[in-house]
Amino acid sequence: MTTVRNVVLVHGGFVDGSGWQAVHDDLAVDGFRIRIVQNPTLTLGGDVAATCRVLDALDGPAVLVGHSYGGAVITEAGTHPHVAALVYVAAFAPDQGESVNTLIANPPPGAPVPPILPPRDGLLYLDRDRFHDAFAADLPAQLAAFMADAQVPWGVDALSGAVTEPAWRHRPSWYLVATEDRMIPPPAQRTMAQRAGSSIVEAISSHAVHVSQPAAVADLIRQAAA
Repeated sequence: MTTVRNVVLVHGGFVDGSGWQAVHDDLAVDGFRIRIVQNPTLTLGGDVAATCRVLDALDGPAVLVGHSYGGAVITEAGTHPHVAALVYVAAFAPDQGESVNTLIANPPPGAPVPPILPPRDGLLYLDRDRFHDAFAADLPAQLAAFMADAQVPWGVDALSGAVTEPAWRHRPSWYLVATEDRMIPPPAQRTMAQRAGSSIVEAISSHAVHVSQPAAVADLIRQAAA
């Protein structure tokens, strides 16, 4: 079997594609051709379209990777003919008809509640004072403060966007569970991964595992590419 050489990285809510830099650099050493999608994160349809534009431009098969809300994006976009495999990184993996909203509607008892502020003009932000603890507890305080101050607003409509045909029903998938995640409860991550039939690995990490443990993420992508 020939190793897939293209990798497409899809970020989640509240952040942009720059968080993938260390994963990008790790994979580039091995000759992977990496593309990073810059999602508007206003609607699921808009983010799927942005992802498909990147996939359209590729010269061959790709591993499609999503972090957090990016998992919903790759679940919808991953039926694209260039997608050979899916990798979920502490991510949502909705089934048909599900959205981020439906997946977060009934959190497990005692699960941390993400400090999402009330919407303003249809946009959501995380409380800057609680960003470090909730999103990036294993990152240096200075870096977490920068991420909090550089937040990208997440559109309310993006959370309500429902998946039509989940790509994990048609593509092999891998899932990295972040065991100390305070944004998406680890038990929920495991449940979604098992439902998708994903190959599962775990990392002792915050939600920002792609930033704090890029080597673990890159290694899982290599497995999917092989």
